[in-house]
Amino acid sequence: MPRVSTIGILKRSEQSTLVVRATTSVQNLPGLIGKSYGEITAYLGELGEFPADIPFVAYHNMDTQNLDVEIGFPVSSKLPGRGDIVQGSIPEGLNVFSIFMGPYAQMESVYSEMAEWIIKNGFIPTGVVYEHYYNGPEFPESQHLTKIVMPLKNPE
Repeated sequence: MPRVSTIGILKRSEQSTLVVRATTSVQNLPGLIGKSYGEITAYLGELGEFPADIPFVAYHNMDTQNLDVEIGFPVSSKLPGRGDIVQGSIPEGLNVFSIFMGPYAQMESVYSEMAEWIIKNGFIPTGVVYEHYYNGPEFPESQHLTKIVMPLKNPE
């Protein structure tokens, strides 16, 4: 039972972020995520700031050899970037979400269920997917808890 919540819809306000945007392969992603989270956390500490929420990765495509990702944290206000760390935002709008528990490699079925839900309910996805990580490698893979969020296009 990898999906541990219903598939639902939420309306988000714009959220400021600090991120590292990169292109990488799925094989190199875990190392890049760890490095990026460490750099952003250290930078926030230098600024005397804290994350406003849990870390995330935004996937701008699903090309496993050339993933276009933003790795970062929501922050409470627009903060300046430095080096590879840039100011960004999670846009406001309607989003479909679900909570997944288990190994990251097994999330595909939840992605499929969510995509079907979006079509069945007459929405159109933007193509970007956010994964918000409640825990990480310090927990057994079977206990990894991830919120998957799929932003929807605004109705015209």
